[in-house]
Amino acid sequence: MILYLNPFTGLAGDMLLAALLDAGAPIEAVRQAVAATGLTGWSLDAERVRSGPLMATRVLIQVDDDATERPASVLREMAAKAGLPVADAALAAIAEAEGALHGVPVTDVHLHELGGHDTLIDIVGCGAALRALGVTEVHCAPLPLGSGTVMTRHGVLPVPAPATLALLHGARVRGDAIVGETVTPTGAALLKAAGTCYESPPPMTIRGSGYGTGTRILPDRPNVVVAVLGEPGGGASTQVVLSTNVDDVTGETLAYVIERALAAGAADAWSTPATMKKGRPANVLHVLVAQDLADSLQELVLRETGSLGLRRSLVDKVALPRSTDTVTIHGGEVRVKRGPWGAKAEHDDLVKLADATGIPLRQLAREALDAQ
Repeated sequence: MILYLNPFTGLAGDMLLAALLDAGAPIEAVRQAVAATGLTGWSLDAERVRSGPLMATRVLIQVDDDATERPASVLREMAAKAGLPVADAALAAIAEAEGALHGVPVTDVHLHELGGHDTLIDIVGCGAALRALGVTEVHCAPLPLGSGTVMTRHGVLPVPAPATLALLHGARVRGDAIVGETVTPTGAALLKAAGTCYESPPPMTIRGSGYGTGTRILPDRPNVVVAVLGEPGGGASTQVVLSTNVDDVTGETLAYVIERALAAGAADAWSTPATMKKGRPANVLHVLVAQDLADSLQELVLRETGSLGLRRSLVDKVALPRSTDTVTIHGGEVRVKRGPWGAKAEHDDLVKLADATGIPLRQLAREALDAQ
């Protein structure tokens, strides 16, 4: 299942949990996951409330121990008992961000505002809700950065708070007129832990949706995060094409970059000849890549070519269903890729067999396709 998030006014852990519950996650599954951590003296409920003109879900969390300061390791040990990779990764990300900001080892990080049991419930609850909904990939619209200041145990700090900003590295953000904190460290950590992609969502069939809200009331808009659940749509998938013009890169370097891009997960990579200004011959390097890998492939292309920029374009890729069989001819194995409209023998396998047997390549290709 694909989860697409629209953080209309921001994102916090409790708002995300509320949106997932509103979209259909069973609250009992969330409670069971929290109980598995060994936490005592807590309750978790959900209620329908009005946020501006919209009805939304809000979670109600109560904990007997309302201390907000704990070693990060304590929360991580408790969360590990629930067996939720997203929860483990979110708490690890928070600890790493806090450690880097304050110059202490991750093992020695002491959480202040984020050390409460309510943080544990938010994070474990979201991990459990994602699992219950069968979410396998998460996409998110650009996050509003917010503005102004926020009061913390360290005094007044700028928005976004330093921990939030550290956790948002790699995320897409936007400016907004909202004053105050819009994205919390918990919300940012959950997005990071879920491997969130900030490109447009892939084609999907919508199967559910939900609105989650918190306690904040905004004067001119509903304070909600929108969760949309969908099944992957057939046919086209949205991918990214990275393109850059290069006139000072050798053919050997281009071949190396293409090889590196394919090894790093690109769906395809190629170059085309071009004529630049002043009539200079050049090449255009193209890399076709899934949206969640676009940023890492962009860095690779810029680093290896020395180019000062590139173009990113969203394209629809249509991939027909295919299967790969292995046939044995003349004592050697040849892979054959079959699709709806034909089949093709793997060239490298044919070359290897032709070298070993002396049989013409074209004959081996015909025999491989005829073999059952």
